[in-house]
Amino acid sequence: MNHAAAGSGRPANRLAAETSPYLLQHQHNPVDWWPWGPAALAEAQRTNRPILLSIGYAACHWCHVMAHESFEDDEVAAVMNELFVCIKVDREERPDIDQIYMSALHHLGEQGGWPLTMFLSPDGSPFWGGTYFPKLPDYGRPAFTDVLQSVARVFHDKPDRIAHNRDALLARLSERARSENPANLGPAELNGAAASIMHAIDPVNGGLRGAPKFPQCSVLEFLWRAGARTGDERFFAATSLTLTRMSQGGIYDHLGGGYARYSVDDKWLVPHFEKMLYDNAQILDLLALDYARSNSALYRERAIETVDWLRREMVTGEGGFASSLDADSEGKEGKFYVWSASEIEEVLGATDAADFAARYDITSGGNFEGHNIPNRLKNSDLDGNDEARMQALRAKLLTRRARRVRPGLDDKVLADWNGLMIAALVHAARAFDVADWLQTARIAYDFVRTTMTRDERLGHSWREGRLLIPALASDYAAMGRAALALHEATGDSAFLEQALRWQATLDAHYADVEHGGYYLTADDAEGLIVRPHSTADDAIPNHDGLIAQNLVRLAALTGDTKWRDRIDNMFAALLPSATATGFGQLSLMNALDLRLTGAEIVVVGEGAQAGALLSAARKLPHATNIVLHAPHADALPADHPARAKVKSVQGAAAFVCRNQSCSLPVSRPNDLIALVNDQIAPSPLRDS
Repeated sequence: MNHAAAGSGRPANRLAAETSPYLLQHQHNPVDWWPWGPAALAEAQRTNRPILLSIGYAACHWCHVMAHESFEDDEVAAVMNELFVCIKVDREERPDIDQIYMSALHHLGEQGGWPLTMFLSPDGSPFWGGTYFPKLPDYGRPAFTDVLQSVARVFHDKPDRIAHNRDALLARLSERARSENPANLGPAELNGAAASIMHAIDPVNGGLRGAPKFPQCSVLEFLWRAGARTGDERFFAATSLTLTRMSQGGIYDHLGGGYARYSVDDKWLVPHFEKMLYDNAQILDLLALDYARSNSALYRERAIETVDWLRREMVTGEGGFASSLDADSEGKEGKFYVWSASEIEEVLGATDAADFAARYDITSGGNFEGHNIPNRLKNSDLDGNDEARMQALRAKLLTRRARRVRPGLDDKVLADWNGLMIAALVHAARAFDVADWLQTARIAYDFVRTTMTRDERLGHSWREGRLLIPALASDYAAMGRAALALHEATGDSAFLEQALRWQATLDAHYADVEHGGYYLTADDAEGLIVRPHSTADDAIPNHDGLIAQNLVRLAALTGDTKWRDRIDNMFAALLPSATATGFGQLSLMNALDLRLTGAEIVVVGEGAQAGALLSAARKLPHATNIVLHAPHADALPADHPARAKVKSVQGAAAFVCRNQSCSLPVSRPNDLIALVNDQIAPSPLRDS
């Protein structure tokens, strides 16, 4: 069976016409790769061969390892081409496909990860899989070619076994979590869940105990909200400890700014060196959130450096944000970021190098496999003069580092990841009072709203003029969050109107009427073996959790009770399963907290006094406050609880409303801040 291109003697690799940087990394493989699509499935059915589905992403280190070992090897590729129809998928470009087959792997009892290697029947239904397979036998794991031959043999010789696996997996993938008992969750239950999570927090290094350590931003936000809800400082301390250790550890790039994906150790020292847009968006958002409470100089510094990195390295020519920076350069993970003591001395000179080494854990033997990862875990205190000097030394090292071979940039623009970063920039601009970050956010927002939109429908991924459409629910959720953040920060009604249009599209094309919540894919999108429906958080918050938070804000900002009804129905449908999964759906729990305890700050009037009140309101923690500006009473919805009180106010004033009840007016910023804080009724948890 010869699948080579006519006259070439080489397989017909079909990835050259794709725009995904990850797929283009594989365009010269001797593997006869197909992109995902009906043509690939038709080829599998025509030739009665199983499908080998390989899913990864451009910044994935182990994806590169498997590619170098197997996909670039002629002998391995020959086995793949003979026995399988081979499909390559970028998980960032097609998270819907990734979600289905990663779920299938989990149902097989395997731990997930990338590269994801799944074996499918010709119709696309999975029957077996794994993650990374070595080329040669390794510590009890079989060689990849042995796996390929075994799977193909079972597929052809034991079709009943394949059918059994396939049918069992499809049944599991089609299941929806059901509960006969409605969830009756209130502040007490949220507090109890937060107290349970506290037992899993590392009291020395922050984050969840053990290694590897991921930022787990939804967990940190959930604990922060518990602190705001109860007044118990232990919840705030868990969040701030984690942010501080991350910001001083090697997971943070002390020369160039930005946070790596995760730490392979339990101290935040040794990162997995890839930098993802979504991680930095969520961490920036948390830095802004806790800064509004703590006024931490460290958080301000890290936020400024991270936004500098974003603007310097991650903004595309059109103003959107690129997806990621690779972990590898020159074939080695982290080579771009690590240093020898001698190279630092060469750049800085002996005296400055010694001072830098003392503060950034640089030794002749190295702190990581003979190399040094700059970090401040051992020496975090600097006075102002010394910090200015260290900043100058870091700049010199950054200039030298720029001469190295850079990690690859995945410059595709994803609407959902951009939405997360746009909202984070807006929140950070408010908290840190840096106005020009708003402009960066607005440019990216306008790019997604216009260039990544066709006939009022968003697309998911854009690169080199090509748009993957229709969007996913996560794109509408994250961009809706961005629009609402911009509206609250500027008072511009155009952002609110756009958020309403995007929510209407979600309701029209993504709503799961039977089970509640929203499907990941649109009703008119390409058909897959099942329609993805997970409500669990992943590396980014689940779309249902983001939509739920958006609905709470829409109810407050529009005064339309239909949004309050919509969110309550959504909670009734989804919270029963959320309570059963613990940590898995905390973004939804965070939305519930906003619904139950969030403050709506209404500023009425115009002029300098109103501006001062708005400025104060916008610097309050964004996660627990919703800011509405009404220049006059008639700008408020007719049934708004503050409307009657506004008519008795002379000049500008502010009200704080919770649960359809509003405070008396205040006219001074300090009084507004005190009123918001005083209305929180602290109920610290007792030691147990």
